[in-house]
Amino acid sequence: ARAGVARALVGGKKLILADEPTGNLDRDNSEKLADLLWSLQQQLGFTMLIVTHDQDLARRVPRRFRLKEGHLESFS
Repeated sequence: ARAGVARALVGGKKLILADEPTGNLDRDNSEKLADLLWSLQQQLGFTMLIVTHDQDLARRVPRRFRLKEGHLESFS
């Protein structure tokens, strides 16, 4: 997972797309990866778009959207 984060950041990208970044990780490693993502985001200033079913991860983001019956809605 960390190698994937490093690859995504090569070249100073301004937008990082993360599809289920914690999907195959246990709770401890999910939290470590989330901490790493947020730390890097604050240091480097990129935008993250995260797709996840992990509600703990979703609660950490300042602005959330969900798909409901095929429609995108905000519920921050």
